[in-house]
Amino acid sequence: MSRWPIYPILESCNLVNTRTGAFIGSRYYVSTGNVDTTCIICPESVTYDERPSRADLNAKEGDVLFARMQATDKVVLVTNETQQYLWSTGFAALRPKLYTSSGWLRYWLRSQPFIERKDALCTGATQKAITNDGIRELTIPLPPLSEQKRLVKILDEVDVLCQLRAQADHKTASTIPATFFEWFGDPTTNTNNLPSVKLGDIAKLERGRFTPRPRNDPAYFDGEYPFIQTGDISDSGGLLSTWKQTLNERGKAVSKEFPVGTIVMAIVGATIGATAILQIPVYCTDSIIGIRVNPKLCLTEYVEFVLRARRPLLLAQAPDAARANLNLEILREIPIPLPSLELQNKFVDHIHDIQALQTTQANSRKRISDLFQSLLHRAFQGGL
Repeated sequence: MSRWPIYPILESCNLVNTRTGAFIGSRYYVSTGNVDTTCIICPESVTYDERPSRADLNAKEGDVLFARMQATDKVVLVTNETQQYLWSTGFAALRPKLYTSSGWLRYWLRSQPFIERKDALCTGATQKAITNDGIRELTIPLPPLSEQKRLVKILDEVDVLCQLRAQADHKTASTIPATFFEWFGDPTTNTNNLPSVKLGDIAKLERGRFTPRPRNDPAYFDGEYPFIQTGDISDSGGLLSTWKQTLNERGKAVSKEFPVGTIVMAIVGATIGATAILQIPVYCTDSIIGIRVNPKLCLTEYVEFVLRARRPLLLAQAPDAARANLNLEILREIPIPLPSLELQNKFVDHIHDIQALQTTQANSRKRISDLFQSLLHRAFQGGL
């Protein structure tokens, strides 16, 4: 039990709901998929007319944003540099009042007690998230402001380790696409003049399925069969092995399963064109295409990287990403430069070496995260 007084979070903060007004030129847009814990990664430059429909939240310096989705740990402190960004409405934005420090709020939103309480308040059958009514049920321990600042200073020192670990992880991940472009050139223009085939000539493409209406009918969910949607693909980092929802026997009967090794691609919404390779068999909504590559002609990992590189072209074909819908005919015609299987195998071996290193880094990241959570617990209990 915390020795600090506990207050409703909306007594210590205001819930920001400032929407995006018309603007000239372009601004950076940050979706929940562009945030790794606390780091903003590759925000997208958008114009007012071409921005995704979810790019509709403004914030200012000192505001703290957290992802509304269940089972997510994504928290961003808005700085002077990032206050001009557009933010996804998948975030909730809190503006601390005078007796609450932004740093204290930011760390509380990353603490295990907060995450567990937030997740318990999430609602929705297809993709659970916390609503504004749910946020009103959240609380925060509040020591005096001077004590908040003292504890934040300690936590900042440890958080630097977390950030350094994340930066090293991103550098490791960047070596794979760098190697791809070095060996095979730019697949969008086939700069290495490789022989080219159509995607439909080397792979079987099928659309996922989920027929119930309304889509969130609880009668089909909460069973033993993993069920993914487009957001799971964009959050996977290219290898999909986790899920947020499950289907029961009734849901399984009205959906479609794809096996391990299938490339899954989002074909609607703001995540359009995002891809991942399944590490587990999953059932998919009809907003997802499954691509099964013929291993005698091409390797799955190679094709997935070609599709990843071509994503900007797919987005260009559908300028309003919120309503866009790629179809099988478009996807079957995608040109795939075709190097030798020998070189593809060499690339895949390189990928596996990097992934082994990433596993080691992930273990290190977990140890640092566990230490950080331990310190957070002591800080919020009044024992640090």
